[in-house]
Amino acid sequence: MATREPSLPPPGTPPAPEPAAAPGAPESEAGETYVSVTYFDILKHFSLMGYIGFGGPAAHIGLFQRYFVERYKWMSEQVFAELFALGQCLPGPTSTQVSFAMGTVKKGVLGGLMSGALFQYPGAIVMTVVGAGAAKWLTDPPGWLEGIVMGLSAVGVALVASATKGMLMKLCNTNVTAIVGTLAAAAAIYWTEPWLYPLCIVIGFIVTNITDRKVDKTLKGSDGGVESLGFGMLGGGILIGLWMAVLIAVLVLARTKYKDGDGPLNWFEVFYRIGSIIYGGGQVVLPMLLTDVVKTDAEGNELPNTWVTEQQFYAGLGAVQAMPGPLFNFSAYLGCIMAIKFKYPFILGAVLAWFGLFSPGVMLMFGVLPYWKKFRTWQIYRRGLTGMNAVGVGLILASVFKMTVDVYNLAPHKSAALCIALFAFTAVDELKIFEPIVVIGGALLGLLSWGAKMH
Repeated sequence: MATREPSLPPPGTPPAPEPAAAPGAPESEAGETYVSVTYFDILKHFSLMGYIGFGGPAAHIGLFQRYFVERYKWMSEQVFAELFALGQCLPGPTSTQVSFAMGTVKKGVLGGLMSGALFQYPGAIVMTVVGAGAAKWLTDPPGWLEGIVMGLSAVGVALVASATKGMLMKLCNTNVTAIVGTLAAAAAIYWTEPWLYPLCIVIGFIVTNITDRKVDKTLKGSDGGVESLGFGMLGGGILIGLWMAVLIAVLVLARTKYKDGDGPLNWFEVFYRIGSIIYGGGQVVLPMLLTDVVKTDAEGNELPNTWVTEQQFYAGLGAVQAMPGPLFNFSAYLGCIMAIKFKYPFILGAVLAWFGLFSPGVMLMFGVLPYWKKFRTWQIYRRGLTGMNAVGVGLILASVFKMTVDVYNLAPHKSAALCIALFAFTAVDELKIFEPIVVIGGALLGLLSWGAKMH
């Protein structure tokens, strides 16, 4: 039976208007084309990310969006927002998980391993070297080094602020998402409990499922640049099971055969356990690490067998905040100090602590990605995605305020630090100056403020 050709409108008839986008959804991406990348592309671009990723997870997410979504067209804004939300919903460092996911959706498992490793290794190597040889020096740093660190920290605040501004305009562009994001930011500023972040994400998911219950959120268009999901569903399930099996094994061993020990398995258990339950990134992981690695008595006095002293802990924290890459690279520094104290090779401590803290979140991201293709088409997920992203941006907004206060309080030249942050924000956000140049400029201005005694 012949099919009937659709009738054409009479000449001169105006074209039908495009359907309006759902409130809170990313802008229409109809007609967009997304590039296919090579392993060399991943090597080239993520090598740069590893050296300019100052400012913590908020700045990292903003850099990824600016480079890989807006500039290089690796994927759509919608896909990037979903990967960001997925990282927020899983325990572990969100920006690290997104870095692995971005390579995976373009070139599979090997691409994901490349993108994630290239993003992390500069900071990890530097913090390993610092932990192995400069921990004592950091407890009483010279004035010129304090000035450089101050300048780098101020630039980090500016990068976070610029990233947050762009994400607010895209993901909190309705009254509902603006309110959800603001309340999440306020909660994150006021409380630091580990349960807060998953609770906020669940609330955001519920709120927009209610407010958007009559909105059609059917996934339309192409795959948005997604070319691979890494492991298949069977492989993803095995990886999730492996994560759980390792967690159970180290928990049992650390509380039975190696109870109250100070050896490698005890170190790995602490970092792997924290990496498996942590939501919210560095702001939440730091107090948990402090409790486990700095051993004190009931009165708060450090015990002789403390793995790390409180002075060493905060000295390393100051160093990692001046480094590019994830704040979780702090684990490599702590691992070195612990290994040296208990007469083990420093590299053993760095590897166990670093892999212990990072591997749970990375394993879960690789494990969940194959299932993401299924549930990303569900209406309930797509309606809730709007709220989850609003919460994620709200948590990043909170980090802008908290980082600004922290940098100001710790800066040896407080007014100079604020001025450097202001200059850096204008340079990155308005003048679009290449980020590495801004980072170097911030360090030089910090050094100048020390030399000029700009108290």
